[in-house]
Amino acid sequence: MKNVTSTIVMRVGFGKRYEDGHKRREILRLIDELQSMITNFFVEDLWPGLPFAGLIDKLTGKIDRLEKCFQDLDSFYQELIDERLNAQNAKSCKEDQDILDILIQLKKEQLLNSTEFTNNHIKAMLTDVLVAGTDASAATVVWAMTALIKNPKVMKKVQEEVRNVVGKKKCGINEDELPKLIYLKAIVKEIMRLYPPAPLLVPRVTKKDAILQGYKIKEKTLVYVNALAIGRDPESWENPEEFLPERFLGSDIDFRGNDFELIPFGAGRRICPGIPLGVVMVELLLANLVYLFDWELPVGMKKEDIDYEAKPGVTMHKKNELCLLAHVYS
Repeated sequence: MKNVTSTIVMRVGFGKRYEDGHKRREILRLIDELQSMITNFFVEDLWPGLPFAGLIDKLTGKIDRLEKCFQDLDSFYQELIDERLNAQNAKSCKEDQDILDILIQLKKEQLLNSTEFTNNHIKAMLTDVLVAGTDASAATVVWAMTALIKNPKVMKKVQEEVRNVVGKKKCGINEDELPKLIYLKAIVKEIMRLYPPAPLLVPRVTKKDAILQGYKIKEKTLVYVNALAIGRDPESWENPEEFLPERFLGSDIDFRGNDFELIPFGAGRRICPGIPLGVVMVELLLANLVYLFDWELPVGMKKEDIDYEAKPGVTMHKKNELCLLAHVYS
C-alpha cells in the first residue's frame, strides 16, 4: 500500500513518477528510516542537562545514523530541486504547478517577508509532504480493510453502495464520484476514530505557563495530545471500542478540527494542512478496492485470526501484515 501512496504523493507533490522499482524502494527506505529515528530513544533528549549524554548517543552510533538519514534525504531533495530548476530554465512557463514549483517560486520572489526562505525550508516542507502523505494514508487504508474483512456485513453493505452508485465500468472509480458514497465516508471516519494515523498527533511546545485542570504546565513543556484516547472516550461515544460506521450516518461530526471528540488531524491553526489530499487518497483507494474486487481470507484462516496489534512509531501501522485474497468482480 505504501508503494501506491508514495507514487501518488510523488506525482502530486513533486511531479515525479518513478517507474524504476529500485528508486521507489529507496524512497520508502528513507521514509522508514526517518520514522525510526524520530521515535528512537536518545539519552540527550530525555536528560538534556546530563553530562556526557550526547557522548552516549554518539558511542551507541545513533548520532551517526541520524546524520546519515538526513544526509540521504538532503541529497534526494536537492536532486529534485536541481532537476526542477533546470526544467524551468529550459521552459519558462508551466501550466500545472505542483507543490515543489510553488515552493521554488516563493524562494525566488521571497514573498515571506518575516524570514529568508531557503532551500532548507523547501526540504523541510517536502519531508512533511512525503512522509505524512505516504505513511498516514497507507496505514488508514490497511486498517480499513482489516476492519471490513472482520465485519462481512459492513463489507457487503459498502460494496453494494459503491457498485450501485458507480454502476458497471472497468476503469474503477474517480474523484468526482466520491461525494455520492455516503456509507464509505462513514467507514473512513470510523477508522480514523479508532485508528488515527498519528495516535499522539505531532508534539507541541507550550508558549507560556498555563494551568490545565489544576495542573501547572511550564513554558516550553513538550505536550502530546492522545487522539486515539479521545476517539475512544466513552463520555463522547457509545460503545467506543466497536467498529460501527453507522454512528456517522446523519451525523455532523467531522474530522476537520471543529469537533474535538474526533481530531485525527489535530485542530486549530496547526491542524494538518494535508487533510484534503489525504482524505481523497484514502477514500479513492478504499472505494476502488471494494469496487473492483471481492475479498476473502486465505485457506485455513478465520477472521478471528486477524489481530489489531500496532507497530510503535509516529504513524500507527498494523504490526502483522494483512494477507487477503482478491477476486476480480464482474
